[in-house]
Amino acid sequence: MIIDGHQHFWDPARADYPWMDAPELAPIRRAFTPADLAPLLKANGVDASIVVQCRSALAETEEFLRIARDSPFVVGVVGWVDLTDGWLGETLDRLRASPGGDKLVGIRHQVHDEPDPDWLLREDVQRGLTAVFAHDLAYDFLVRTPELPAAIATAQAFPHARFVLDHAAKPPIADGWSPEWADRIAALAACGNVWCKISGLATEAVWNDWDAERLLPFVEHVAKCFGEDRLIFGSDWPVCLLAGSYGEIKSALEACLAKLGPQVREKAFGVNAKAAYRLVAS
Repeated sequence: MIIDGHQHFWDPARADYPWMDAPELAPIRRAFTPADLAPLLKANGVDASIVVQCRSALAETEEFLRIARDSPFVVGVVGWVDLTDGWLGETLDRLRASPGGDKLVGIRHQVHDEPDPDWLLREDVQRGLTAVFAHDLAYDFLVRTPELPAAIATAQAFPHARFVLDHAAKPPIADGWSPEWADRIAALAACGNVWCKISGLATEAVWNDWDAERLLPFVEHVAKCFGEDRLIFGSDWPVCLLAGSYGEIKSALEACLAKLGPQVREKAFGVNAKAAYRLVAS
């Protein structure tokens, strides 16, 4: 089974997405639905996908669970909850019991939008993460280089939990190689309980001037750090459309992973996502 480990749905006409206000994001400021994604998956030989949160709202998580219930190709939902909610355990119980609740596999918050780079280390946030892991859910790190130290400390604080790093922490590809990013990635990978998504890289490059060769050094670095068992392919559709089509993004990442060996590619395109999120799909 080929799994796209990271994609989104949204409709700006029905909900507010503050991060989408930037003028350069106008091309994706419209509705993207399962009906839009299904033919792209089929055309690109992808069997299943994991839909990931876009906004800080329980209503979106509930909507994604219903979508997962009704869309056979959606095998997992990484939703949003308020980690600072003192009743988070009850909230997670309710989500699990809601329509599609069996597809809830992880939780995410847009940490890199928080003004405090140590937000993850707040006592109330750490208490919320404890509830997340008590429900056998993974936690997705949405961080950039400045927030990586807090992510490292968090992964160390919960050695038996499962973490997934989104978009390889968004390396500044357009600006060139970042030793600080590279060193912090290596430190996070040293925590054996963290997987890394090979996703969102093209949109960190110059959107109209990138190719697989430009992405390769960054893919090689995370592959060296995380190893073949902890890399996960993700399209980051429809955000990826700012830089290229679904097919172009998938082909570029396939080309990068193929250079690292067929087993690396095979595991990144399905096996590792199953392990990270404990998917029941077969």
